[in-house]
Parts: sequence; C-alpha cells; structure tokens
Amino acid sequence: KNMDFERVPHDPLFSPDPEASKRMLYVLKEALDKGDTLGGVVEIRVRGLPPGIGDPVFDKLDATLSHALMSIGAVKGVEFGAGFAASKMRGSQCNDPIGKDGFLKNDAGGVLGGISTGEELVIRVAVKPVPSIRIPQRTMNERGEEVEGVVKGRHDVAPIPRINPVWEAMVSMVLADHILIQKALRG
Repeated sequence: KNMDFERVPHDPLFSPDPEASKRMLYVLKEALDKGDTLGGVVEIRVRGLPPGIGDPVFDKLDATLSHALMSIGAVKGVEFGAGFAASKMRGSQCNDPIGKDGFLKNDAGGVLGGISTGEELVIRVAVKPVPSIRIPQRTMNERGEEVEGVVKGRHDVAPIPRINPVWEAMVSMVLADHILIQKALRG
C-alpha cells in the first residue's frame, strides 16, 4: 500500500512497503518456528523499456521472459499486468485505452501482442515453498516401503528474498537480447 521503491535495496525482503515487510518477517519467523516453509509472489517492475521491443510471433517479449523466469527453480507461475485476473474481466475492462498522453492504464503489464508498449513492464512470479521441512512427511525408502521422514540440516524458510538477484539477472538478460536483436534488425 505504501510503495517507496527507494527503500527496496535496504529492506531484508526487498519490499517497497515497510509495514508489509514487517508482517512478512513475522509470518516467516512463525513458519520457521514451526519447522515449515513458505512460498510467495515476487513482483518485477521495469521502467524505461522503449516501445517496440519483442516480436509478434516467435520471440514474443512476454513468452521469452516467461520461459526464462519459469526456468528458475521453485518458480511455478508467471503473469504480466492483470495476469490471471484478466480472465475474469470483459474486454471493455481489460483493454488498455490510449489517450493523447499515452496509455491510460496498464493491465497488459507493458506488453501487447508480444511487443513492449513503453509502459512499465509488470511481471509477477509465483514461487513455491522450499520442500525441505523439519515436519515429518510421508515418503518412500530405497526398498519401496512407505515411511515417514524428516529432512535434517540448515534450510531456508523461503526462497524469497534469495531468488531476487536470480530473476533480476534473468529479466536483464532477456531484455538485453531483445534490444540487441532490434538493433541488429535495424542495421
């Protein structure tokens, strides 16, 4: 609710909202105390991407970004702009109208038809919980017998915030590739 992007690099969870960060840290500690783990959603925002980056068919910007982000361990979903919520909207609600000063909203998340619009690129990545927990789980042993096991050792309670530099690098590489392709095509 209180987005201050200047504080992101200084927050332990890279959160732009100090109150949300406090609540998340509390929930993380609670899960850690119970021997459990948590997943989460990371929102990625890219400002200043020029319009026209991408391709309408084979190398769609959103497709190549999704491919790269889905190749990161623990990532289970990727959405742009309104994402899955767009499936519940009508076209009249979801379309991003254009006025004399540009787009009036950004439900497309900065990509239309596989090509950047010049609006802020908004991507959300769903990350599953770390499967190594201190709570007993049903599994199979080497003899094929059902047993209960506990994973021992040091484990992170959540893949976030450790995953943040990974998605940042992936997004940067994909955008650099697309920009270089555009430069090559233009001569």
